[in-house]
Amino acid sequence: MNKIYLYPKWIRIWHGINALSIIVLIVTGISLHYTTKENSFIRFDIAVTLHNIFAKIIVFSYLYFIISNAVTKNWKAYRLEKKELLKKLVIQSKYYLTGYFKGDKKPYPISKERKFNPLQQITYFITMYVLVPLVILSGIALLFPESIVEKFTTASGIKLTVVFHTAIGFLISLFLVIHIYVASVGKHPLRNYQSIINGYHEE
Repeated sequence: MNKIYLYPKWIRIWHGINALSIIVLIVTGISLHYTTKENSFIRFDIAVTLHNIFAKIIVFSYLYFIISNAVTKNWKAYRLEKKELLKKLVIQSKYYLTGYFKGDKKPYPISKERKFNPLQQITYFITMYVLVPLVILSGIALLFPESIVEKFTTASGIKLTVVFHTAIGFLISLFLVIHIYVASVGKHPLRNYQSIINGYHEE
């Protein structure tokens, strides 16, 4: 059995805080967006308070992630290799869709040098370096609505910001669902979850 120490303590701590915060933000965001004050999934004032608290946690968590990535050079794991990228993405996608179920070998097995397969790499890059900053910036804007342009052509600036914030939140929610599924892919479905607790990846 191949056992690699892949996730140092700082990543495991950050991952736990980040996962909890995102789940709370998704649940409270759904309650705020799709219910009313009188008929809410979570009581309106509690949902607002929790959403704002965990939004602040996400901001500090993200800053911690960026700084730690730079200091430890973990950012290299997110560096996209453009050479034959599309071909690699197709190969990895085929593995997830059919190859895994047929017992095929992983086309891009994890190693110390390659922490993510190509599909994970581009997905994590887009999520962490594009979607998360956008949802944070739009969320901060909603905390200070006076900073938002009142009208964008004929539409309300605040409404557009809400729609944008919700759309990005939906994409992050979709990423979370796929992330949980992909983490369960393998001979031992719980092994990837164990690795983010003890730091060791096992093949």
